[in-house]
Amino acid sequence: MHDKQLLLPLGVVVRRAPGVTRWAPWSWKAVAVLPGAGPADWREMRREGDAVEYHAATLTLDLHHTQTEAYLEALRARVPSVYVVMRPVMAEAEAMPFEVTLVTASPFEAQDYCDTGEEMVERVPMPEGMIALIRDFVAAHHVAEEFKKRKRDWVRVTGSEDGVGDARIPQETDVYRAPARARKERMH
Repeated sequence: MHDKQLLLPLGVVVRRAPGVTRWAPWSWKAVAVLPGAGPADWREMRREGDAVEYHAATLTLDLHHTQTEAYLEALRARVPSVYVVMRPVMAEAEAMPFEVTLVTASPFEAQDYCDTGEEMVERVPMPEGMIALIRDFVAAHHVAEEFKKRKRDWVRVTGSEDGVGDARIPQETDVYRAPARARKERMH
């Protein structure tokens, strides 16, 4: 029996490079993930001139058996990717301007964060071993749902509500009387 949930520590590598405009002195981008990484807090990994790569954080990638459709979508992409969500830090005393808040293999969850516009969402290519791990997880838990087309409700839409009166007009009998019964009452 396979576990219905898989938790994997995933280190996030963020690259700081010189900005291309005078209004943004630095450009920040999540560029890689490190499966099985230990804890980190913006530890410098590599420096190339003015560009610096940091092991910004290690978060838990949570794969759940009910989300396999989303993971399949990620695997079908031209470049299978995980998504890193970073939130701007408002305190000016902070050395790093972002807090890494989430890493996910679900493009649907990543889209939800894109919709708010408050967080920065970066698409990072999955390492080969992670692709195999997620593919195996999906193979063990995915249940294809059969497409069910909605059936049209064939309601009569002639525009008349036979037997229903206007509440603003005083009537001798019930407003919601049956039309055939009303005709019989008039004849007698």
